Formats: sequence, structure tokens, C-alpha cells
Amino acid sequence: MAEYMPGGRRRIDRVLAPGYLEGIDVLDLEEIRVRRAEADQEEVDLSYARRLLQGRIDLLRAEQNRRSGEGSDQPVFGNRTDEAIAETLKRILGAEKRTDRGLGRHMAATPSRVGEHRREAERAVSDVGVSDLDMPDAELSAAIEKLVGIESKVSRSRKQVQQVVDTLTAEVARRYQLDQVSLADRF
Repeated sequence: MAEYMPGGRRRIDRVLAPGYLEGIDVLDLEEIRVRRAEADQEEVDLSYARRLLQGRIDLLRAEQNRRSGEGSDQPVFGNRTDEAIAETLKRILGAEKRTDRGLGRHMAATPSRVGEHRREAERAVSDVGVSDLDMPDAELSAAIEKLVGIESKVSRSRKQVQQVVDTLTAEVARRYQLDQVSLADRF
């Protein structure tokens, strides 16, 4: 899920290809902007996939904490009203104590491949059998570990894409500082 593959044809493969940033000092400004927009969109999509995975991890950890006596004694789902389930999900998914937040970058765009990322996250979840919160403790721990590993890979890719975005942004800024951008190119 969302890792660079040399010679691949996906957007992430283009953005993270070794030659993507080569010669940016001689590319025209419009090409740099196109590449930056492409990299920006990939970052947005990776951020979305990452958050989907984190949400599923949060739900599994809440169940794990419940079992160990560290969390609420109420199951996340089970024989509960819709309102009670919604309140529990709000508490679990809206927790302010997250330690795996991103770099605080503002995402102006919306994910372009929402369905694809949702399917990938759901496939990851179903691959480890976490749709059944009644699984034994060892399986629950293994499911969390597997999802954390997938989320870590997505996070690494996201950081690499952020470096590409930063490099392209710095090149645009450099050109403005050196007044290499004509008035027509500024708008």
C-alpha cells in the first residue's frame, strides 16, 4: 500500500522516482508548479490513507484497553444503542492524546482517490480479521501490530513525498527571490 516501486506507473512512483527532481533549476516555472501540484495531491491522498488506518488502529486499541481494564468496560459495538455506539466512536476517534500526528501541514485539497484508499485500508483490516472484535487477545494484538506496520509504511512514503513538495516549493521561492519570474508568470 502506497510504497514507491521503481518503474511503477502510479503517481507515487512518479513523484518519488529519482529523476523527478533532477534538473529543476532549468525547468520552466509551469512544469515545476505542475510537479508540485502532483506531489501535493499525493501527500493529501497518503494523509487520508494514513488517517483511515489510524482510526482502525484506535478502535482495536480501545478494545484491547477495554479487555485489560484500562479503558471503558463497555464494548465498542455489541448490544448497544446507535447513540451509545456513536458516543463511544466519538470518544475513541476524537481523542486528543494522539502521539502519531502529522507535521501539521495544511491540506487545501481533498483526497483524489478516496475509494481506492478506503478499499486498501479495508483490505488491510480484513486481511488481519479485525472485523470481529470478539477475536482472542493474541489475534487482536497481531492485528494491531500488522496495521501499525502498514501505517508506518504509509507514513514513510508521506514524509518522502513531503520532501519532494518542499524541494519544489523552495525552487519556486528561489526564483522569486532572484526575480527570475516574469510578471506574466506570477499570476
